[in-house]
Amino acid sequence: MQDGCRQLKAAILTYGNSSVGRALVSKTSCREFEPLFPCQSVRIMFKSIVQYCKDSYDELVHKVTWPSLKELTNTALIVLYASIIIALIVFAMDFVFEKFMGLVYSLFR
Repeated sequence: MQDGCRQLKAAILTYGNSSVGRALVSKTSCREFEPLFPCQSVRIMFKSIVQYCKDSYDELVHKVTWPSLKELTNTALIVLYASIIIALIVFAMDFVFEKFMGLVYSLFR
């Protein structure tokens, strides 16, 4: 089994790999696929997933700098004021365009 794994890895390094897998050469099993790395067990895959989750938690808790309540409040107010100003500008442009188009349409009646 280990020799087969070495041959498979050598073939992958030589010819590249794909996400689909390698088709079997046997004529009786031609509709099946074998995995690219048959020697890797599911346990190793789950260990790497668990390690990724642990690393993500560690980074979020210990390495990320979170804003203080005062900073968060200030930035939220800035976003609120900017949104209100932009909404008023769009409202004014819409109002002026509506009156202008009303004037244009009244000329051609």
